[in-house]
Amino acid sequence: MSEKKAVIKNADMSDEMQQDAISCAAAAIERHNVEKDIAAYIKKEFDRKYNPTWHCVVGRNFGSYVTHETRHFIYFYMGQIAVLLFKSG
Repeated sequence: MSEKKAVIKNADMSDEMQQDAISCAAAAIERHNVEKDIAAYIKKEFDRKYNPTWHCVVGRNFGSYVTHETRHFIYFYMGQIAVLLFKSG
């Protein structure tokens, strides 16, 4: 298992939830190779743990502009892979 350090670029989320997002992303990256599957894993875990409706984008090159619920947003990198996770709806 390769340890990748998470680099948080932007967050509006409790420290505990941030750590959970990073741990969840690491587990997803370890289990899946396809970015869509990594995003689905993270989204489903956060829907289960923190109630719906979470949205997750995973990739190496994307732009975004989203509206999110207060204290429910994080954007970070795990190695070369960016993860955008937020709750809306």
